[in-house]
Amino acid sequence: MDEQLRRNGAAGTESTKAAVTEHDAVLGAGQDRGCGCCHDHHDHGHTHEADHHGGRSVEEETGHDHTQADGVACEVGHDAVADAAIPEPGDGYRRFRVSGMDCASCANTIRTAVGGMPGVSDVRVSIPREMMFLAVDEGRTPLSAVCERVQSLGYGVDVIADDTPAPRPTRVAWWRTTKGLHAIVGGAITALAFAVSQLSPETGHIMFIASAILLALPIARRAVAAAVAGAPFTIEMLMTVAVIGAVIIGEPAEATVVVFLFATGEVLEGYAAGRARAGIEALASLVPDRAFIEENGIVREVPASEIRPGHIVLARPGDHVAADGTVVDGRAHLDEAAITGESVPVSRGPGEKVFAGSVAIDAALKIRAEKTAADNTIARIVALVEEAQDAKAPAERFIDGFSRIYTPLVAALGLLVAIVPPLFFDGDWETWIYRGLALLLIGCPCALVISVPAAIASALSSSARAGILVKGGVILETLAKADVVAFDKTGTLTKGRPAVTGGYAAKGTEDGLLALAAAIEAGSSHPLAEAIVAEAAKRKLVPASASGVKALAGRGVTGTAEGRTIFIGAPRFAAEEGEIGPALAAQIETFEQAGNTIAVVVADGLGIGAIALRDEPRDDAREGIAALKTLGVQTMMLSGDNPVTASAIGRSLSIDDARGGLLPAEKVEALRAISQKRGTVMVGDGINDAAAFAAASVGMAMGSGTGLARETAGVALMGNRVLDVARAIALGRAAMANIRQNVTIALGLKAVFLVTTVFGVTGLWIAVFADTGATVLVTLNAMRLLLPSAGTVAARG
Repeated sequence: MDEQLRRNGAAGTESTKAAVTEHDAVLGAGQDRGCGCCHDHHDHGHTHEADHHGGRSVEEETGHDHTQADGVACEVGHDAVADAAIPEPGDGYRRFRVSGMDCASCANTIRTAVGGMPGVSDVRVSIPREMMFLAVDEGRTPLSAVCERVQSLGYGVDVIADDTPAPRPTRVAWWRTTKGLHAIVGGAITALAFAVSQLSPETGHIMFIASAILLALPIARRAVAAAVAGAPFTIEMLMTVAVIGAVIIGEPAEATVVVFLFATGEVLEGYAAGRARAGIEALASLVPDRAFIEENGIVREVPASEIRPGHIVLARPGDHVAADGTVVDGRAHLDEAAITGESVPVSRGPGEKVFAGSVAIDAALKIRAEKTAADNTIARIVALVEEAQDAKAPAERFIDGFSRIYTPLVAALGLLVAIVPPLFFDGDWETWIYRGLALLLIGCPCALVISVPAAIASALSSSARAGILVKGGVILETLAKADVVAFDKTGTLTKGRPAVTGGYAAKGTEDGLLALAAAIEAGSSHPLAEAIVAEAAKRKLVPASASGVKALAGRGVTGTAEGRTIFIGAPRFAAEEGEIGPALAAQIETFEQAGNTIAVVVADGLGIGAIALRDEPRDDAREGIAALKTLGVQTMMLSGDNPVTASAIGRSLSIDDARGGLLPAEKVEALRAISQKRGTVMVGDGINDAAAFAAASVGMAMGSGTGLARETAGVALMGNRVLDVARAIALGRAAMANIRQNVTIALGLKAVFLVTTVFGVTGLWIAVFADTGATVLVTLNAMRLLLPSAGTVAARG
C-alpha cells in the first residue's frame, strides 16, 4: 500500500481527503492511467468523451462524477477510535526486536516498564511484529539501558538499526527457548521430588521446598523487575506470592506443581501464539531471498533486496517471482493463490502485470521490476495485516480496560479471603491463606486479555490467505453486523467491459452484419468497437476492408466498406443518418428493454441491422449474491447506469433492490439513510465509490479497482470475486462467535474455580490450570479460524 494506506487503512479509523490524482496501484491491478478517470478503459469501457456510439456522457452513463472526487471526505470505520499508528523508519523512533511476547499482558508490562524510564516520551509495542518502537532521549537513557530493562522482564531484545529493514523473527524450537528449558527442568525436578517423597517423606518434603524455590527464582526475578518498573500486577508477581505463601504454610509439593504447570503453560502459549503468526510469516517467505536479473544480456544472481525499478528479473519454471512488475518476454501460467486466493493458475504474457510471490509454472518469464523488495505486493499485504492486528477492536479495548480493574479486584478479594475469616470468624489461618493464594492465581487476566486479539489475529491471517484484506478488528466486528450489501454495477458486479449479446439483420445474416460492422470498427479503441471486433474474431469472421473511416464526435463512426457508405451509432443518431424500418425499430426496442446498448448499422441511408451490447455480470456474481442471501443479508445495486440496464442486470442476478441513474451524491444519500438503522456494506471499484464507502458501515473495494478505492475501503478483495463479499461477512461473524466463546471460556472457568476455591474444593494447582489452561484453550480455539473452512458461508450467527 502507499504511505497513506499504511497509516490510515490499518487502524481503519482515520479520515483522509480523497485526491483525484491516481495513487500507484496498491496491489498491481495495472489500470490505464491515460485520462485520469481511474478506470481501465479496456476493462471498464469508460471514456471522457461522449460515447462515440451516441449516447450519453460518462457521468450520465456510469454515474462517475469526476468533479466531486476532488473534495470528497473518505472515512474508513468512521465510528471507531483509532489506535496509535506504528511508526515508520525515519520517524524519530528507535526500533527493537522483542522476542517472547505471547499476549497483550506481555506488551502492557513492557510498555509500563520502559515508559517509566527517564527521557522516554512514547512506547509502542507490536505483538504481531514482535517489535517495540521507542521515542527516547538517548542522552538520558541509553539504548543499552532500555535493553537491560526489557531483558530483566524475561524477554529477548535487540536494537534494529534505522537504515535496515526489520528482520523477520527467527523461529526457535520450543525446547531450545528459555521458557522451554524451564518447563523441561521443572518437569524433571518435580518428578524426582515425587519419587524421593515416596521413599522418604521427610526428605521429599525438603526437596519440594528446594524445588519450589529453585523453579520460582526466574519467575520471581521477572516479577520484582516489573514491580520496580511500575507494573506490580503481573502473573509473575501473583505466582511468586502464591509459591512463597504455599511454602510458608507447609504446601511445598503444591507450590512445585504450580510452578511446573505455569512453565508448561507459558510454553504452550508461546507455541500457540507462534502458530497464529505462522500464516503471515509463510506469506512473507514466498518472496525469494535471491533473484536473477539480466543486464546487457548477462544474467547474474543478486539478493532480492537489491532489485530496483527497471531491472529485468528472470523467473524460471518453478521459481517464485521476485518482484512486482510487467512481463517483457515469455508467457507462462502463474500460481497466484497466495496473493489473490484463486487456486486456478492464470496465463501471463508481454505487457501484463505479475505479483511478487506468484509461481511460474510452465515457462520462463522476463519481468521489468516496478517495485523494490520492501515495497512489493507481498510486503504490503504483510504490513497491512500486521498493522490491522495492531489496531485494537472495540471489544479488545473493552476487555483491556476490564482486565485492569479485574486483576487488582481479584487480588484484593484474595487478600480478604486470607485474613477476614481468621480475624472475624475464628477461621484457620493456614486454610484461609491457602485459599487466598489460590484466588491470587485465578486472578491472572491472561486468558481474558488474549481472548479477543487471538481470534482477530487468526481471522485477519485467514482472510489474507484467501485474498481478502481486512483492515483491522473494528472492520471484522462491523462486518459481523452487516444486514445489507450495496453494490456498484460497472466493474463490481459486471466485468467492466461490454460484450455482444445479440444481433439482428434486416437483410442478410447476423454474421454478415457483424463482419461489416467489424470492418468499420477495426481501427477504433472505443470499448463498444473493441467488443464488436472481438465478437467477429470469436466467430472467425473475416471483415471486409474499409476506407475513409472516421469518428463523428459524440455521434458514431462512419466509413466505406463493400462499396457502401456505412454509419454505426446509437439509434437516435442512426435515425438521422438513414431510414429505420418498423421491424428494425421493434427489435431495437426489444434489445433496449433487456438492458442492452444498441449499435445500429446504416448502409447508404438505410438501417440494415442492430448489434446489442451489454456489460455482462461477472462469472461468480450470481453465486456471490446467492451466498449473501444464505447469510440472511439483503442485496442492493446502486448504479449510475440507466435504470433499464440496472433493472435488467438486477433481475438476472436476483438482487433484492436494483436502482439505476444515480449520481455519486445520490448513492451516498441512499446509503446514509440505510446505515442509520442497519449495518451496511458498500462494494465498489472506482473513485466515485469513495464517498459511498464513507457513508456505509464498511466499504469493500474490488482488487482490480482504483488505488484510491482500495485506500478508502475497509476491505480489499484481491481476487476480484463477488463471492468473497459473503466470505468476508461470514468470517467476521465467525470471528465474533469465536470471541464470545473465548470470553465465556476465560471468565467461566475462573468463575467456577473462584467459587470452588473459596469453599475449599480446589487448590493451587487447579487455580493454575484455570489460568494457564484457559489461556491455551482460548488460543487453540482462536486458531480454528486459521483452518480453510473458517469463514465459509455456513458460518452464521
